Amino acid sequence: MEYLIAKWIHILTSTVLFGTGVGTAFYLFAISLGRDTRAVATISRYVVIADWIFTATTIVLQPLTGWYLMRLMGLTLEARWLAWSVGLYVLAVACWVPVVWLQMRMRDVSAEAAERGEALPPLYWRYFRWWTALGFPALFAFLAIFYLMVAKPA
Repeated sequence: MEYLIAKWIHILTSTVLFGTGVGTAFYLFAISLGRDTRAVATISRYVVIADWIFTATTIVLQPLTGWYLMRLMGLTLEARWLAWSVGLYVLAVACWVPVVWLQMRMRDVSAEAAERGEALPPLYWRYFRWWTALGFPALFAFLAIFYLMVAKPA
């Protein structure tokens, strides 16, 4: 029962982590391309909140539950699929940390532009390009981790 509970929490938090990441990225990307400054200011504020509530907590819970499952299963990082999963997770988190900073800056820049009734400034679009560029390696890292967790290749 202990294993099933740990596995359930691990799967649930991975779902929340991935779902929040993809969902908030979609909304911020789509609303940004619409170029409605007030809408971008509103959505970017909610994206930052969602990232702190859901992504930050699950980013902490994932390695904790993963480590616990390793112990319960008697596994070590000598299992290549597990070592690759950990490495990809570190890559994804390394992309997420600057993404959060960029989202907070995008939120602030868009809010200032909305208050002035102006279009999104070039600084916003510079942040947006970096945010987009960092999102792709994180996305592919998580997809690869899902594959490794399910297939557990030798």
